[in-house]
Amino acid sequence: MATGTDKAQSGRMGPRPLGLHLSVALATWMSSRAGLPMWRSGSLRWSADLAEKAAEIQRALAQSGAAETAWMQFDTAVADECRRRMAVLHMGLIRYRDHPYRRTLRDVPAIWAEGTTRLLDFGAVDGGVGRHGPVVLFVPSLINRSSILDLSETRSLMRWLAGQGMRPLLVDWGAPGEAERDFGLADYVGGRLAGALAVATGLAGGRVPVVGYCMGGLLALALAARQPDGVARLALLATPWDFHVDEAARDQAKMVAAALAAWTPAIAALRELPADLIQTLFSLIEPMQVPRKFLALAALDPNSDKAAAFVALEDWLNDGVALAGPVADECLGGWYGENVTGRGVWELAGQRIDAAAIDVDCLAMIPRRDRIVPPASAAALANALPRAQTVFVRQGHIGMVVSEGARQAVWPRLADWLRAG
Repeated sequence: MATGTDKAQSGRMGPRPLGLHLSVALATWMSSRAGLPMWRSGSLRWSADLAEKAAEIQRALAQSGAAETAWMQFDTAVADECRRRMAVLHMGLIRYRDHPYRRTLRDVPAIWAEGTTRLLDFGAVDGGVGRHGPVVLFVPSLINRSSILDLSETRSLMRWLAGQGMRPLLVDWGAPGEAERDFGLADYVGGRLAGALAVATGLAGGRVPVVGYCMGGLLALALAARQPDGVARLALLATPWDFHVDEAARDQAKMVAAALAAWTPAIAALRELPADLIQTLFSLIEPMQVPRKFLALAALDPNSDKAAAFVALEDWLNDGVALAGPVADECLGGWYGENVTGRGVWELAGQRIDAAAIDVDCLAMIPRRDRIVPPASAAALANALPRAQTVFVRQGHIGMVVSEGARQAVWPRLADWLRAG
C-alpha cells in the first residue's frame, strides 16, 4: 500500500538524512523503556528537574497493593507511549511530504556569473522598484542555498529591502562544480566574492555596504580585510568567531572536527563534503531537534499559514549543497577544531584576517536563541572589531532572517543601519 512517504507521490525527500533522524528518535524513546529496571532499583540518576517527579511515581508504584502488576502496567504504558510518538512522527513526515506548498517566487536575474557562482539583482524585482537605490552586497553561507534570504512571498529579506528602496545584490554560490571542488576559502573570497564586489562597486560608483550571514559573515569579514577600498560598512548576522568560547562550545566544536577526521577518506575520494554529512553534523549539535519539529507539525492544521511556513523552511533545509573538500577542511578542521579565528591566527593566501584591523563601521546582530552559533562566539567578534555596534535579537539562528518576528524587528533595524551609512 502506498504511503505519503513515497517520493514518487510527494516529490520530497526530507528530512535529510531520514534514516538518522528516525533512528535517533526510536533509540531515544525506546531507551526510556530500557532504563526502567535501573530506575526501579534506584541505580538510575535523574536530572534535578525530574528527580522529584520520578521519586513520586516510584513511591506510588511501590505502595500499590499489587506492585508487580503495577510495574508491568507501567512498562506497557511506556511502550505504548513510544509507539504513539513514532506514529505521530510518521504523521508529521507524511504531512510534510504531501503538503501542497511549492515555491512560486519568480527567478531573480543574475547580473554576473562565474562558474557556479551568480550575483542576483533584487533591484530588478517587482518592476525594478529598487534598481536606482543604494547597492548592498549580501553574502550567505556556502552551506545551504542562498534562498534563505528569499524564502517565500512574505519571508524574503531581499525583496523587502528592495521594497524599501534599496538594491540588494545576493551572492548565490550554487553547488560546487568541477572547478569549485578544489576551491579553498581564498578562492571563494579572493576570486568569486571579489568579482561580485567589483560588480557591486561598479554599479554604485564607489564602496558599498556588505552584509554577511552565518558563515557568510566570516567570508564578508575576510573580504573587508583583503579589499578595504570596496567595503563601506560591514554587517554581520549570526557570525561565529571564537569556536572555543566556553567549555560547551569547545566540546561541540571538537565533536565536529572529530567527525571531519573520520570522514576524510570519503571527502578525499569525492572532493567534497556531501550535503547529507553536513546535515548529520548539525544533528550532532541537537539530535532530537528534527523529531521534535515534525511532532509539532503533526499537531498543526495542515491548511494553516504556519504549516506552509514550516514546509517552506524545511524545503530549504533539505535542498542543501555539498562543501568543497578544501573548504570543509579549513572550516571544520581550522575554525572548529583549531579555533584559528578565535585565536587570531586565521590566514587566507598568507594574509592574517585581523578583526581589530577592520576600520569601517560594523553592525553585529546576534540572536540570543542561536543553537548553531553560540551567542558568546558571535559576541567575541563584535568585541574584537574596533567600530562595532552590537545588537542582540530574540530570535534563533534561522529565525532572525525568516520569522515573522524578524520582519517586525530585525529587518527594519538592519535597514535603518544601512540607510544611516
